[in-house]
Amino acid sequence: MKDLRSVSCDIMTIGQYLQPYEKRLPVERYVTPEEFAEWKKIGMAMGFKHVESSPLTRSSYHAREQSEPS
Repeated sequence: MKDLRSVSCDIMTIGQYLQPYEKRLPVERYVTPEEFAEWKKIGMAMGFKHVESSPLTRSSYHAREQSEPS
């Protein structure tokens, strides 16, 4: 997160890898919703304008809303 902020990144998405089918890499650990909430809190405190953080978040999740001027 520090590296992203150091290059003026304003939007961050954090998600969970989910094994799409058995021949792909297995999930090593499921991240709890509480951990995702904590990462969002930390990111916002660091100055990100928007942090989307949840197990199913993808980079395109709410992309239009995130990129619009506030």
